[in-house]
This record gives sequence, structure tokens and C-alpha cells, in this order.
Amino acid sequence: MVLQRMLSGDPSKSSKVYLAIGALSLVKAIAVRKDRDRFRRELMDAGLFLGVGLLLRRFSKMKTQKRRELESQIPDWAADMATSEAASKGLQQLAKRQLGGRSEPEPEPRLRDRARRVVSSR
Repeated sequence: MVLQRMLSGDPSKSSKVYLAIGALSLVKAIAVRKDRDRFRRELMDAGLFLGVGLLLRRFSKMKTQKRRELESQIPDWAADMATSEAASKGLQQLAKRQLGGRSEPEPEPRLRDRARRVVSSR
């Protein structure tokens, strides 16, 4: 589950975060280099974060490359048709039919709304 959450979204942004944390851990390891045990832990943390950051960066590049390959295989007329406004409305109608015409559930009232209701009812 953690791996799936890491790979979802924009892996290039996540890779930058992991690389930054790894760099900070490396600086921290250098700062505590006199304490051998803590130095090793910080160095290991830095290595793990830097490794994950580099892997996410590679995954991001591979994902972008695969997307370009797939988009190059789709004819222009099909891409234009899929991104048209009519197709968007058709998808919305299909989704409504599939969901049985249910609308989105209303959000729960906030505390402020509940307080106003109580005050206005008195």
C-alpha cells in the first residue's frame, strides 16, 4: 500500500522530496560524525532516502516515455474526439446512469453551520 501511494501522483515531485530529505540526512550525519552509532543510522537513512528518490526519478522518466509512446500510437482524430466537450458530457451522463442517478453526497455541515442553525431556531 505504501509503494502504491508513493507511485501515485507525480513521481517526479515525490523524488525531489525524497532527495531533499536524503541530502538533509546526509548533512545531519556529517554533523554527528563523532557519535559512531548515530552517524551510521543517519548515513543509512540518507542512503535509503537518496535511493528511493533516485528510483522515483527513474520511474518518472520511464512513465513519461511510455506515455509519449502510447500517445504517438493514437491517431490524431481519435485524440481530438476523446478530448472534445461532447465526449466529456457523454462520459458524465454515462457515469450518472451507472450510479443510478445519485448525486454526490452532501458534505457534512461544519460546526459554524450547526451553530447558526441552533441559534436561528431559538
